[in-house]
Amino acid sequence: MDKTWWKEAVVYQVYPRSFMDSDGDGIGDLKGILVKLDYLQTLGVDVIWLSPIYQSPNDDNGYDVSDYQSIMKEFGTMEDFDRLLSAIHERGMKIMMDLVINHTSDEHPWFMASRSSVDDPKRDYYIWRPGKDGKEPNNWESVFKGSAWKYDEVTDEYYLHLFSKKQPDLNWENPDLREEIYSMMKWWLDKGIDGFRMDVINFLSKDQRYLDGVVADGKQYGDGSPYFMNGPRIHEFLQEINQRVLSHYDLITVGEMPGVNPEEALLYTGKDRNELHMVFQFEHMDLGAGPEGKWNNSKWELSDLKRILSKWQYGLEDGGWNSLYWNNHDQPRVVSRFGDDGAYRVESAKMLAACLHMLKGTPYIYQGEEMGMTNIKFESLEDYRDIETLNSHEDLVNNYGWSEERMMAAIHARSRDNARTPVQWNDSRNAGFTTGTPWIGVNANYPEINAVKAYNDQESIFQFYKKLIELRKQHDVIVYGHYDLLCPDDEQIFAYTRTLGEEKLLVLCNFKGYDGQFNLPEELDPQSATLLISNYKQDMDKGISSEPLRAFECRVYHLK
Repeated sequence: MDKTWWKEAVVYQVYPRSFMDSDGDGIGDLKGILVKLDYLQTLGVDVIWLSPIYQSPNDDNGYDVSDYQSIMKEFGTMEDFDRLLSAIHERGMKIMMDLVINHTSDEHPWFMASRSSVDDPKRDYYIWRPGKDGKEPNNWESVFKGSAWKYDEVTDEYYLHLFSKKQPDLNWENPDLREEIYSMMKWWLDKGIDGFRMDVINFLSKDQRYLDGVVADGKQYGDGSPYFMNGPRIHEFLQEINQRVLSHYDLITVGEMPGVNPEEALLYTGKDRNELHMVFQFEHMDLGAGPEGKWNNSKWELSDLKRILSKWQYGLEDGGWNSLYWNNHDQPRVVSRFGDDGAYRVESAKMLAACLHMLKGTPYIYQGEEMGMTNIKFESLEDYRDIETLNSHEDLVNNYGWSEERMMAAIHARSRDNARTPVQWNDSRNAGFTTGTPWIGVNANYPEINAVKAYNDQESIFQFYKKLIELRKQHDVIVYGHYDLLCPDDEQIFAYTRTLGEEKLLVLCNFKGYDGQFNLPEELDPQSATLLISNYKQDMDKGISSEPLRAFECRVYHLK
């Protein structure tokens, strides 16, 4: 076993804007996080990942950075950050920062200089191209809909923005730009942070031909992803980042990588590749996607989920490493998506937790997941804040003829704002998140679903997560054991084993709201097993039960 602390860790993601507001302005802040550190320490997490806290105009909630070495005014000051960093370390936890280096804000000084003149020294910090036949340089579509190019009258050229038009892409072909970024990264690491989550990091290298993308039927723009995802110099850039910066510190790194497959992920995370520790892949999150991406929200089968997760488990078995997640700031709440956020909310949230945390990889918990927070269903589009949601509504309703009813149903199921409603701390006004008016509405179910209630209930989802984290620290097989899928075609029960030497785990998860039977393979001895954890009351010492799994039941057995 190649033992490392980041493989054994559990990471908790904080989306600061929605976590805890300390000053009543309706926006979460660094002092608010500080107030809640004891809660996170009690949960047992090892690493706190902060979504961007840098100075930003907030066109995309902080992922449009205007100053990498200043704190967003709404979040506090650098002194507040230093106090938070010290308090996290004092509690034996670590901190991972979000690193957004594919693009900046158009209000970053680099970009303001770059757009000022074609002769400015920072002109080539960004990607500028002349128009073609009176139109954009190519037909690429932005991730946030519309063209990926914005015309700028000052120099009569277009700049590339794969996301919002206020998020111009950086030109990684420029070595001076790279040096500035490395200097900034070292500055944060020398301050004492413990790692980076790297935003869309596999977008850094663009195919310099800037060819048109394929235009699908009925589409206005082309798919440029073959030319900017996993581009021609991406491994060179990441190895340079590692050599110049990362290799000099004891840290944790994870790269967000849309469109990556296990074979490519092995190149990014292989032990001898000197790039990153792990990647965030999106294949399991893309279940139900269609021609309009996630907004189609089509039905999916459990066998599809098992096939995808197993492909990644087997694919990174030797030499790579998985990151494990159901939720983050860009995804709907898992209990609403893959579970039952009604009658079986508690049972299905626990089952989904066990299913994920018993896989091989480093688990990530997103704020509120540990208490079973659910999707929000705002009645009006005016209540939504997410730029992707608002742009997609305009595009699909106005350009593609979607009805308002169809679009709102898709938004209720898949909007990023499902993850961004304030954390529900207690049953007081605004769920205890703020004494002011929250920047986005609080889910009305907070009197029933909140941290205080979960903390004090020994059978709560919070206590279940705490137990899962404790088990991880007690059993190497959970971290390092080999994964094997059982019954791949079963559309109700997700069953798998983890094996390390003579030690074995059997994990059984019922993904349906009714009983399901699991037939034990002959090679597993039912009498030699003890029950490690379950979301229903069980006799812990009776061996493997032959009773059907109840609605959303999970059982994890330890065999020796």
